[in-house]
Amino acid sequence: MKTKKMTVAQALLQFLDHQYINVDGEEIKFVEGILGIFGHGNVVGLGEALESGDHKLRFLQGKNEQGLGHIAMGFAKQRNRKQIMAVTSSIGPGALNLITAAGTATSNRIPVLFLPSDTYASRQPDPVLQQIEQPHDYNITANDAFKPVCKYWDRISRPEQLMTAAMNAMRVLTDPAETGAVALCLPQDVQGETYDYPAEFLEKRVHHIQRRDIEPSALLRAAELIAGSKRPLLLCGGGVKYSGAGKEFLEFAEVFRIPFGETQAGKGAVTWDSPMNLGGIGTTGTSAANRIALEADLVIGVGTRLNDFHTSSKWQYQNPDVKLLTINVNTMDAYKMNAMPILADAKLALNAISSELKKLGYRSGYQGEIEQERADWDAEVDRLYQLESPTPEALIQTRILGELNEKLTAKDAIIVTASGSLPSDAQRVWRCRGENVYHIEYGFSCMGYEVNAAIGVKLAEPDRDVYVLVGDGSFNMLHSEFLTSLQEGIKLNIVLLDNHGFQCIHNLQKSQGIPSFGNEYRKREEVTGRLTGDYLSVDYSLLAQAYGGKGYSVRTVEELHEAFGKAKQENCTCLFDIKTIPGTMTGNYDGWWRVGTAQASAHKEVEAAAAQIKEELKKARQY
Repeated sequence: MKTKKMTVAQALLQFLDHQYINVDGEEIKFVEGILGIFGHGNVVGLGEALESGDHKLRFLQGKNEQGLGHIAMGFAKQRNRKQIMAVTSSIGPGALNLITAAGTATSNRIPVLFLPSDTYASRQPDPVLQQIEQPHDYNITANDAFKPVCKYWDRISRPEQLMTAAMNAMRVLTDPAETGAVALCLPQDVQGETYDYPAEFLEKRVHHIQRRDIEPSALLRAAELIAGSKRPLLLCGGGVKYSGAGKEFLEFAEVFRIPFGETQAGKGAVTWDSPMNLGGIGTTGTSAANRIALEADLVIGVGTRLNDFHTSSKWQYQNPDVKLLTINVNTMDAYKMNAMPILADAKLALNAISSELKKLGYRSGYQGEIEQERADWDAEVDRLYQLESPTPEALIQTRILGELNEKLTAKDAIIVTASGSLPSDAQRVWRCRGENVYHIEYGFSCMGYEVNAAIGVKLAEPDRDVYVLVGDGSFNMLHSEFLTSLQEGIKLNIVLLDNHGFQCIHNLQKSQGIPSFGNEYRKREEVTGRLTGDYLSVDYSLLAQAYGGKGYSVRTVEELHEAFGKAKQENCTCLFDIKTIPGTMTGNYDGWWRVGTAQASAHKEVEAAAAQIKEELKKARQY
């Protein structure tokens, strides 16, 4: 048997460089590159292998480990999980900085490979710099914190363990149903140890992504259930995107005249102007989708997790006779809310069910409600897009989105956002005109995702413009890779809406009768002893310029257009500091969200809000 003597780090890189996937006959190199920050735990092991090893993996230097994790996730998500990037860190704080990013990837079912360094397997020296010692279990290190947020975790304590660990990592990273974050923990000493690795371990390997076909009896059950419904509603989830089933989904909806609502992950799989597209569904949904959902007698979830936002905390489907049908490759998702589970690939299942329904001559019983709800919602979006600011010092948030959507972005431009009110507003009012133009992280609602992940999006699609929609609260949380975008010559357009803090949660706080407290960027006032003074005044455009990018201060629509005109001529990352009137996000449109408001309070408004929640809970499904 042929072998090759290599260090663990060198073998790992060569292995990753030779992994491919095959999707519907198309062969794609799976691992694009490695992102990293070096410390004593990885610079002499994985760092040495990256510098001199036999591989063709691109290396990008980062500024914060969590930011690097978001870049990797942004890349894999935008490539529809067909390619990934890995992230390496040193031990201790560097590794722990990756935990949030790992949780974000797993929550969103996005494959990312994390390679955190670990403490010495030999336990010599002991304790090593940055090691956390646990007196009750010496096997525990900081890297055990990855276990709750990863789909696969392993610690490679001996060189020969790399082979089974690497193959298990690939098993999960390429699994359409069970993918997410994978952590291979690499002790500092083991990274540099040599082993005679079998040549077959290092050879090119192609992982064939197998579509799960619908089982014949399941097909008949699904067709029978749909054929018996008069007011069905489709949910377009992320699985529609990842299976490449947008065309099949749209055809299914239009042929059988079944309206659909979009989840955050599914939005953009079909363009906004389809006659059956009612827009976002649930807590952050449109009036069109939510009103139809209230009376639907069958909800067909395709590739969706059925999370609390998309079901309005199980409140949205109030028809007493409503039934649920799910099409999903993930069994946990398929079985939620007591649905009839169809365990199958979205594209194959929709085609098969469509054939059966055509035999039955099926068509829904809607009489014009779909068209009326669409027209009403389109008119509302137009109104929101045209709202005039009452002051020349700041703009209304929905007007900003309207200007971007209608006038400033090309058909194939990509928007990136996460957390706060911007994903809510985007799900409601953003009109997707092209393919894969809507990149929103809302599975984990991770603040700080936006700027960093946008680099991964641009790496995935370098020929398209990328617009980052971010509030000042999330921008301040983490924008470390702004500098990386300049270092790598990756142009981003950062649209920063400065509304003085955490206005999304501020809005929720006030809606529950709680007086304003701790959510706005205000100075501490001597009289009250609280943060009730003047707003902080920040010029974020100067911050962009200090980094070496371009910054523009915007207070009016005219200044917005002028700034974007100038930015189009630039080759570096541009930031638009848009002063935004607090609280001008979209409101509620026939959705609901269950929150744990205090049932006893010094404020009567709070107790009234809690009492209202109890009333609404009577309408929600429990199972």
